[in-house]
Amino acid sequence: MDNWDEIRTAYQVARKGTVSGAAEVLGVHHATVIRHIDALEHRLGVKLFQRHARGYTATEAGQDLLQVAQATDDQFTQLAGRIKGQGEGVSGDLVITSLGQVSRLLTPILVAFQAEHPDLRIRYRTGDRVFRLEYGEAHVAIRAGAMPEEPDNVVQPFMPQEMALVASDAYVARYGLPDGEEDLRNHRFVTHDDDNNRAPFTKWLRQAVPDSCLTYRGTDSRNMMDAILAGAGIGFVITLELPQHPELTEVFPRQEAWTAPLWLVTHVDLHRTTKVQTFLRFLKDRIKDMDA
Repeated sequence: MDNWDEIRTAYQVARKGTVSGAAEVLGVHHATVIRHIDALEHRLGVKLFQRHARGYTATEAGQDLLQVAQATDDQFTQLAGRIKGQGEGVSGDLVITSLGQVSRLLTPILVAFQAEHPDLRIRYRTGDRVFRLEYGEAHVAIRAGAMPEEPDNVVQPFMPQEMALVASDAYVARYGLPDGEEDLRNHRFVTHDDDNNRAPFTKWLRQAVPDSCLTYRGTDSRNMMDAILAGAGIGFVITLELPQHPELTEVFPRQEAWTAPLWLVTHVDLHRTTKVQTFLRFLKDRIKDMDA
């Protein structure tokens, strides 16, 4: 296409559904939006939008064009994020992503790092979603499980994610503790709602007890922790949490099968930047101090 501005305008009209909404996002006059749409439709020889009283709705041809436009716009946005991370100083955004369970470990380290670099803005994204480093969605990812294999990523071992199977005082008072592994089927459990969750401790639990025992399910580690504390069931918590919760009792001795390795993942384009290298050194030093 000769004119990316016209395509970008059409994309924003489709997103917002109105000329005025697109004009506001693009920072142009609404007449410019209309001119771009008219010019693009004339060039392609098809109608891209149905005009109606409520605004604009993309036609089938419009949807085809807009899928390409959206992908291109997303890639430009993510490229800008990568470029911003390539500066020489430790300032601007530092985007870190991990599973929610790692927050107890990582948050104090991020706060301490920011205290040493006050021009830095921390953006910490937790959850099960795998953020795409090649699109600049994060500077550093901490991932669990099998070693990540995406091309163009630098992967380093970090530390094991050790888990404990626990019950709260509230649960024990109501149901007691299991009398060995065979007795697990007579108890209630808190677990992840996704049957395909690949965490080794989740897979172990689904093999150890019937599905009917998995009575409280969540998609967020914080919520599952809250449910365990409230007595909803027995469940797994990261061992880093245990010192803060004396009301939790370990049901069984910890097993190697419950542990998953954690990996530090960075994109090759950002791995050697001052900001990323400074943070990685700080993080590794703090972890080393904890193990000493």
